[in-house]
Amino acid sequence: MYIRFTKMHGLGNDFVVIDAVTQAVTMTDTLARRLADRNTGIGCDQILLVEPPTQPNIDFKYRIFNADGSEVAQCGNGARCFAKFVHDRRLTGKNTLSVETQAGTLQLNINDKQNYTATLGIPNFEPAQIPFEAEQRALTYAVEAGGQSVDIAAVSLGNPHAVLRVTDIERAAVDELGPLLESHPRFPERVNVGFMQLVSRHEINLRVYERGAGETQACGSGACAAAVAGIAQDLLDSPVKVNLPGGSLSIVWQGENQPVSVTGPATTVYQGRIRL
Repeated sequence: MYIRFTKMHGLGNDFVVIDAVTQAVTMTDTLARRLADRNTGIGCDQILLVEPPTQPNIDFKYRIFNADGSEVAQCGNGARCFAKFVHDRRLTGKNTLSVETQAGTLQLNINDKQNYTATLGIPNFEPAQIPFEAEQRALTYAVEAGGQSVDIAAVSLGNPHAVLRVTDIERAAVDELGPLLESHPRFPERVNVGFMQLVSRHEINLRVYERGAGETQACGSGACAAAVAGIAQDLLDSPVKVNLPGGSLSIVWQGENQPVSVTGPATTVYQGRIRL
């Protein structure tokens, strides 16, 4: 059996996108790991599955699998690639889409052939909803990791994020602190870890260690989390330009109880078939 796929990326954060609308595909953690393997498979940070919706007035269902096979609820870079994929493959002619995800309904906008906007919903700072173990909500929390105490902001965008400020993004201890915080016991579902350097009130530099994938070239939901955390702490003002290793994204957030959106490019690399 062969399945068709498209290799895509959003600022270097790369995906295998599979149409499960016009072909029969049953995704498992084993198959996800096989497809994501960069030595023996196709190779990617995440697999994106395009499925028919299960709800009325929704265009598609969007599922995301990390390279380690775990299924997650949110991916901002993947959402922009999703929008380009369904439009390019003529699965829809709409420029505004409603997409069903584990995190709720996602709105995607096709601005032009270069830029796409994903509205990821309302950020959630309540520890129990992230989930994060803390007695009460706070702007930052002290967390012990690697024999030191680090201050982090914690927020959910349908997936959990920890954001810590650094003075120099190039010297940030991403390889050391990233895996320690990703699997920290205070984050029972693990966490994506953002290392944020302030440039101005409208610009930051960011590196992200993603749960189940390690450090990636870009992370759309991580960019949103960092911008939201900075705005909540009165360090930043919307819109925020987020510079990642793979390129830049624009984040808009108007504050508490408002949705956050991310705008940036999506790129098709190639199409192919793989035998299962």
